[in-house]
Amino acid sequence: MLRLILKKQFCIALALLIFTASSSTISHAKDYSTSATPQNVIYILTDDQRFDELGFMNPIIDTPHMDQLAKQGVHFKNAFVTTALCSPSRASILTGQYMHSHGVVDNNKPAKEGTIYFPSYLQQAGYQTAFVGKWHMGGHHDDPQPGFDYWLSFAGQGDYYPKRKLNGKMSRFNINGKHVKQKGYITDELTDYTLNWLDHQRDKDKPFFVYLSHKAVHANFSPAERHKAQYSNAKIVVPESQADTEENYKGKPMWVKNQRNSWHGVDFPYHSELNVQEYKRQYHRALSAVDDSLGRINAWLKANNLDQNTAVILMGDNGFLFGEHGLIDKRNAYEESMRVPLIASIPGAKKGYVVEEMAANIDIAPTILDIAGIQEKPPQFAGDSLLPLAEGKKVDDWRDTLLYEYYWEFNFPQTPTTFAVRSDDFKLIQYHGIWDTDELYDIKNDPKEMHNLIDDPRYLAVKVKLRKDLFARLAMDGEHAVPYTKKFSSGSVFRQIDRSKAADFPDHWLRKGNEGDLERFFTPDDRRLKAGNQ
Repeated sequence: MLRLILKKQFCIALALLIFTASSSTISHAKDYSTSATPQNVIYILTDDQRFDELGFMNPIIDTPHMDQLAKQGVHFKNAFVTTALCSPSRASILTGQYMHSHGVVDNNKPAKEGTIYFPSYLQQAGYQTAFVGKWHMGGHHDDPQPGFDYWLSFAGQGDYYPKRKLNGKMSRFNINGKHVKQKGYITDELTDYTLNWLDHQRDKDKPFFVYLSHKAVHANFSPAERHKAQYSNAKIVVPESQADTEENYKGKPMWVKNQRNSWHGVDFPYHSELNVQEYKRQYHRALSAVDDSLGRINAWLKANNLDQNTAVILMGDNGFLFGEHGLIDKRNAYEESMRVPLIASIPGAKKGYVVEEMAANIDIAPTILDIAGIQEKPPQFAGDSLLPLAEGKKVDDWRDTLLYEYYWEFNFPQTPTTFAVRSDDFKLIQYHGIWDTDELYDIKNDPKEMHNLIDDPRYLAVKVKLRKDLFARLAMDGEHAVPYTKKFSSGSVFRQIDRSKAADFPDHWLRKGNEGDLERFFTPDDRRLKAGNQ
């Protein structure tokens, strides 16, 4: 009943909301202004930074400024994204909604017209807002978006270093609708623009919100010149689950073992002979410039006497695997893919505090509005404010479970549509549209997710409970992209043991790592047709 009420409220609210591209303002039936003394907020989003890519979590790497942020603030130890893919995760951050509600289901589908981004509420409350960096939320554009008074972005993934594009143009930024050339290393340059706006362009009579969205540490990892020799002597450990052994794949779905020898697997990473662990060394190096950026921002806040009334939040948009389960990259529901760093220094919150409760990307929008003193949570938000947890308060009705969803992509068919429910103790992973086994893990006792309990009779009650939770979330709520039906058994999955075996992959899919056309799948068929290629 509550969901139906909220849906009705949301529909009414949407009918009353009018976005104006020129002013990026919002008109709403409710008053989202604030009478409280407003705090400034700087939200820093990193790309593909996994949860343990922090110095205090991983002794191999050096991130002094991130470590200091956690030391003087709050570490949300169990932070997750509701989908481990750039555009959908970013949409969830900006809308406070799950993917099946906001509709950005992959990196190509843009947001629905009329989508409300939470900075619009900040504007109504008197904030000046700025976006600097990677937008990449559906499609390949860099157009200014509603909710931001200042805009600097770039198309797609952007480039670590300036380079000439296929259209002959150099790497460039869109600054408030005008394109300018990128001049230097992107992490440093985005920080330069951020500090310049804070110094010279903002209205100093207004509280501010800055959304600094780094390209780093997205592949292909390219560090700043000053960090290219960093970690040269560090030992990069190979995960135990990377080994191609019967024990590692016991109980695992077939698709996981098949993916090992694919674009997103350790045996054919990105269709190359890439050494995954050496690749991780570059990943560490590229993160160092992000840590430098955080240090520069904190130094600026202190120098301008704004450190005591400015919240600084740093988060990753999704995790990344480096060999775990024989996989690389993200998309799947394993911990290394969906778990992210989330650290914050918030005026009035705890210092040196660790929050154990599950936090998520859908919580960012309500959290920032709460920090800004906006008490009324917009009805379409699925997440909740993390501020009470950061203040050390006990929240009795905090979430018991978190939903994860990923929708199969044509261009990367190795990973199936995935739905998962994670509690503090267990994770159920269910696959949609394929003939394969599901997964159930005792997270507390098996954090590496090596022992699939899906058919263990001792955990039948857990499986039934989580399945019911999954169905309630997806079949009864939102605009899910696929029809979701109730799963009540393992299904008719059996085969006659001594008859026909599983089919082989087509011969023309079997390739070597040095063939010249291995990335041709990136070329659209219509472009190949125009070029006279078959």
